[in-house]
Amino acid sequence: MKPIRLLVVHCSATPANRDIGVAQLRAMHLQLGWRDVGYHYVIRRDGRVEKGRPDTVVGSHVKGHNDGSLGICLVGGVKPNMTAETNFTEAQYAALEQLLRDLHGRYPAARICGHRDLSPDRDGDGVVEPGEWVKACPTFDVGAWWAQRQLSH
Repeated sequence: MKPIRLLVVHCSATPANRDIGVAQLRAMHLQLGWRDVGYHYVIRRDGRVEKGRPDTVVGSHVKGHNDGSLGICLVGGVKPNMTAETNFTEAQYAALEQLLRDLHGRYPAARICGHRDLSPDRDGDGVVEPGEWVKACPTFDVGAWWAQRQLSH
């Protein structure tokens, strides 16, 4: 695997009342023909962090950016009708912050972003805007959220 240059936050695209973990995501991903769960970390609704793929193994979480990135999945992210919703718990946000601090300490050159931020910049203006997102995942602006966490420390 290339050096880690991206820490990418995702959502599982499951409703808030469905608490799944690595085992369930692995089963779903194996059904898709993948060799393992696509993410390196999964943060459950209660804030527990479960390990997916080893950090040294290329993930399968963002097309075109898997090599040199680690995928972190927050369980949730959609309403029961499967439309995007930012429905993560405080425990998940606290766990995400701690995990990103740990990972960024190990990989200080890595950019922290959301899956949607790696969508193609179709109009070439240097900014990936909402109309260009391939998907809304993880349903919130990870860069702005992380910047706010940095200011509060």
